[in-house]
Amino acid sequence: MENTIEIKELNHIKLLVDSFYGKIRKDDLLKDIFEDVIQDRWPEHLEKMYRFWQTVLLDERTYNGKPFVPHMKLPVDKQHFERWLELFDQTLEEHFHGPAVYAAKAQANRMAQIFYSKINYFKQLQ
Repeated sequence: MENTIEIKELNHIKLLVDSFYGKIRKDDLLKDIFEDVIQDRWPEHLEKMYRFWQTVLLDERTYNGKPFVPHMKLPVDKQHFERWLELFDQTLEEHFHGPAVYAAKAQANRMAQIFYSKINYFKQLQ
């Protein structure tokens, strides 16, 4: 909690997203999956993530997409989602405190469970 801040504005969201994806891009398990899909479109992806988390955590309606669609054919399984959540939680705890941290963790866990279930469902259809 020392030297952490509450998530209250867009700059805090940007710190969260940039720090988190900085970890992703260095992670042995996740980096290749993200790089293969995103390639040179990182600024576009990060901007979309700013809007998503701004909508979720600040209740400022700036995101209006379908987050599952780009993920449905990713070559991922349970260990990838567990690592994603681990890095996300770690990033939150390094930089932030307060109610938005709990909301972010809850949303990330919900998304991971839903995405994991849907991805497995689509894999079985193929």
